[in-house]
Amino acid sequence: MARITTAGCFPAMDARPRSWPVWRLIGVCAVALTTANCAGNNPQRMAGAASSGSEIDPKYGVKASRRLYNEGDVIPKGGGRRFSGKPYVVAGKTYVPRDDAKGYVREGLASWYGSAFHGRMTANGEVFDRHSIAAAHPTLPLPSYARVTNLSNGYSMVVRVNDRGPYHANRVMDLSEEAARALDFHNKGTEKVRVEYVGKASVAGSDDRRLLASLRTDGRPASTGSGSPVMVADLGPDREQPAPERFARTTRPTLAYKPAESDEDTAEAAPAPRPQRAPIILASAAS
Repeated sequence: MARITTAGCFPAMDARPRSWPVWRLIGVCAVALTTANCAGNNPQRMAGAASSGSEIDPKYGVKASRRLYNEGDVIPKGGGRRFSGKPYVVAGKTYVPRDDAKGYVREGLASWYGSAFHGRMTANGEVFDRHSIAAAHPTLPLPSYARVTNLSNGYSMVVRVNDRGPYHANRVMDLSEEAARALDFHNKGTEKVRVEYVGKASVAGSDDRRLLASLRTDGRPASTGSGSPVMVADLGPDREQPAPERFARTTRPTLAYKPAESDEDTAEAAPAPRPQRAPIILASAAS
């Protein structure tokens, strides 16, 4: 007499013992192994597990804004607003933004952020580009410039601060993926750095060329190549310059990039040539 199963998942089986053919046992084992493998390799759990700088931390990070641009799109430069903001609380800690951070110097860990935030709006209304020289800081004015020195190798450069974060207890700054590459800690994830406030930045135009040109790999403070550790806030004359070689290492105590006198002019040409202006010196970064 046949037995009746309760779940309806298996066919009724004869109560008498019987032996299964070898091929049938092999098939059952194969199905079991396949099922276990699928359960252990859940793509939702594994996605992004090996990609540093691409994870949004729900505990320490604010809610991400909507993505406006995808990888490969041309990211607009500038377009934000000057912003300090009111005191705010993240993970139980209160942060008080500064309108004037003159004399600010801190040492601690810097991390970097990349693809998860690429193309999203920053705290002051700009668009984050992981390929630009940008940074996030909990309290510095937005946008502003800060000099970041990698304390492990002496590399130093000026970055554009245009976003808020990080919020881990021992981290002083989040750098863009490109800035982390320039300071040579992209593969490490975090590095001990010194952050020095330089001054407020312009809300218009691109300063990537000048920031790239500020990189020093000889242990000296980041500068514009004039011998004085200052940052220039004016775009200067509209002359197109070739892009500097990316992260060229040098054995001589010189700039890792050739200084860029101006950025590319992204606006349409005007009927009359624009008069040349002397660059405006923003602030001294000397500590």
